[in-house]
Amino acid sequence: MSENNLLSPNSAPHSDVEDIKRRSNYLRGSLAETLEDRITGSIPEDDNRLMKFHGSYMQDDRDLRNERAKQKLEPAYQFMLRVRAAGGVITPKQWLMMDDVAQKYANGTIRLTTRQSFQLHGIIKWNMKKTIQEVNAQMLSTLAACGDVNRNVMCNPNPYQSEVHEEVYEWASKISNHLDPRTRAYYEIWLDGEKVVDSESNGEEQEPIYGPVYLPRKFKIGVAVPPSNDVDVFSQDLGFIAIVENGKLLGFNVSVGGGMGMTHGDPNTYPQIARVIGFCTPEQVIDVAEKTVTIQRDYGDRSVRKHARFKYTIDDRGIDWFVGELHNRLGWKLEAAKPYTFEHNGDRYGWVKGSNNKWHYTLFIQNGRVKDEEGYLLMTALREIAKVHTGDFRLTPNQNLIIGNVSSQKKKKVEQLIQEYGLTDGAAYSALRRNSMACVALPTCGLAMAESERYLPSLLDKLELILDEAGLREEDIVIRMTGCPNGCARPALAEIAFIGKAPGKYNMYLGGGFAGERLNKMYKENIGEEEILDTLKPLLQQYAKERQEGEHFGDFVIRAGYVKEVRSGQEFHA
Repeated sequence: MSENNLLSPNSAPHSDVEDIKRRSNYLRGSLAETLEDRITGSIPEDDNRLMKFHGSYMQDDRDLRNERAKQKLEPAYQFMLRVRAAGGVITPKQWLMMDDVAQKYANGTIRLTTRQSFQLHGIIKWNMKKTIQEVNAQMLSTLAACGDVNRNVMCNPNPYQSEVHEEVYEWASKISNHLDPRTRAYYEIWLDGEKVVDSESNGEEQEPIYGPVYLPRKFKIGVAVPPSNDVDVFSQDLGFIAIVENGKLLGFNVSVGGGMGMTHGDPNTYPQIARVIGFCTPEQVIDVAEKTVTIQRDYGDRSVRKHARFKYTIDDRGIDWFVGELHNRLGWKLEAAKPYTFEHNGDRYGWVKGSNNKWHYTLFIQNGRVKDEEGYLLMTALREIAKVHTGDFRLTPNQNLIIGNVSSQKKKKVEQLIQEYGLTDGAAYSALRRNSMACVALPTCGLAMAESERYLPSLLDKLELILDEAGLREEDIVIRMTGCPNGCARPALAEIAFIGKAPGKYNMYLGGGFAGERLNKMYKENIGEEEILDTLKPLLQQYAKERQEGEHFGDFVIRAGYVKEVRSGQEFHA
């Protein structure tokens, strides 16, 4: 890559993060030395930027911040560690390892993320290396789980079309592997690997796809299998929509330019919906992924990080520019997109028999938090299931868990443990709760402005009373909450969404598409619980009385005139 390509498109000075990456010697920085420093539980900011590429963020427990300051102690520094598994598929042995490291080194819980990854919270600095080594010993990795690279490749965990899913999953894994960073820094720092360089690189380390400064910002890829859009393919920088005919995978429609994050009060930032630009065969999918990433590498804004995501690269230049640049780099052209239909973006709960005659049980896990509570020993139950299970576990894009590929012989034992521990497929909850998601937010996320994971369940308790009164308990409505506008739970696509503004205050959005195909729009700004309930009660009652047959809530609020339809992020603030 030429020096000119490393400049931001407007030739403005690079952001400080670009300089940190350039000086880092392929993500090494001074991390090895920093981790040995026992004087403090923190690390310098430059190294914290690099830690993201290795799968971790430094955080502190904000519940303890004031008390520790009074005691003249440094904040309760700790690390979040994200573990990647392409498509969210892992073995029972890997599940047991995650359980073990959560108990030994983290806060005793596992968080299933909206990108089909694991998060561990509360790891202190001197336990980071041991944790990463144990993760890698079971063939999982934290490399590129965060940072300015391609993140975990999402994939529909579709348990009822097993043959097609298996093929699609294999392509998702190949894309993920192909786009992994090639730096040896991860192996040197965490796994005590020898300092080696590629024999073909003339003694110099190289990143053939990313170059020495990697991407301008994070990059996300998802693979969907219609009719399910559970990966929210239109929220991804790059999406692949499987086209299946007569049970055979023909290839993928390609969508580009999605993304959820924005900044409160900055109209130049907005969530965006990806656009479908054509079709490719399965064998072409890796080429499309690589060339798309290199376009973002070369043209993404390296000056203003808020403007550095791929959606802005495309919106600034136009979709036709991107397609032309992609075809030029490929040396061939995408075919015309093929027809497809998405019907939903939620999970299918309970037992389902797949086309391979194996059984799959989808378990509802509220906001993805796996832990033991009084009266509900979820973590213990899954540990006991993993000990006898011979299939796989699949993390869904909705923070739930599939106990997958259960043989008929093992089904009885797994079912016995499900019953013994009272595990739920969510049937006792409202459909609204089963279609809910929340990000972690407080106390660990440094970006959080308001509660999310800890608050949404209690808000749902109150909303369920309204639903019961309106006769809507089993009506599927997608609801999502985040503690800030970065969009980790993909709130901009929800039919009802809350984005944190300040403690106890949220912006409320309505009108997203039920199948994840349309953005929502702000309806009320900076409101607390009382106003949330007072606003939603008459709306839900009106929906119950006036909806048309098969009409989803997001469609209803647009038809009834509460919010305008939003088909592009550039209309989000209009």
